[in-house]
Amino acid sequence: MQNVAENIRSYYEKLHPGEKKIADYVLSHQDSIVDATIQTLSEKIGISTASISRFTRHLGYPNFRDFLIALSASKKTERSDFFTEIEEDDESDQVVKKLFSAGVSALTATATNLKVKDLNKVVDWLVDSAKIGFFGIGGSSIVAFNAYHKFLRTNLNIVSHPDYDIQIMQAAHLTSDDLGIVISHSGRNQDTLLVENKLRENGSKIVAITAFPESPIAKNADIVLNSYSEEVNFREESMSSLVAQITIIDTLFTLVGHRLKQETDQVITSMRKVIEQTRVKK
Repeated sequence: MQNVAENIRSYYEKLHPGEKKIADYVLSHQDSIVDATIQTLSEKIGISTASISRFTRHLGYPNFRDFLIALSASKKTERSDFFTEIEEDDESDQVVKKLFSAGVSALTATATNLKVKDLNKVVDWLVDSAKIGFFGIGGSSIVAFNAYHKFLRTNLNIVSHPDYDIQIMQAAHLTSDDLGIVISHSGRNQDTLLVENKLRENGSKIVAITAFPESPIAKNADIVLNSYSEEVNFREESMSSLVAQITIIDTLFTLVGHRLKQETDQVITSMRKVIEQTRVKK
């Protein structure tokens, strides 16, 4: 079941000013508008009913009635004690609860909205590609390196590097036989977009992992795996989105391991023997 609030936040940056006004009102009055008519909502916001209809269609709902049904369903499945705003007078236990709740919410929303057919297609590409590159800048480089670290346990040919200049050179070496997985929370990082454009220029298949499906990086990809997150104040970028993206990588790794069980088991067994030699003996 799709979470309407998360859907709105994901598309927010691409909404027109009038649509953002509607989005802001909906996000601030979720409880009170579930029984509203399109006319009453139009009067409260000061926006035409036609604009509200276009807004709901932009988000993927056929009409205003379906939008309200989805909103009502989302509210019923939300935890009543889930608040992500951290207040100045919050005690440590409250801060911990809110942060962990944000992580749980991000994982639940991401899992609900991931399409199995897209995951299976990405797994096909991972297995069939001659070379796979994982790319990410800043915080997203953590996810890219995590992917590199995990997929070293397979027999796939993978590349990744935290340095941007090396990333752009690696992208330049990929061809139409290869796959680039590009990670960006905002989907608007200019350097990451340059890497993606180089992949596109070379004819490589492109998968984007981002929290914003309408972002330039998402639109330039062949497949988008959307990570959802609850933004929390005191944090410039959502760490819960990072957790969701790492879990997407875990999912892809597990699906590949399941597909190539024998080959993966052989690599993992070999690696365990090597790593065991680095352990301090009791």
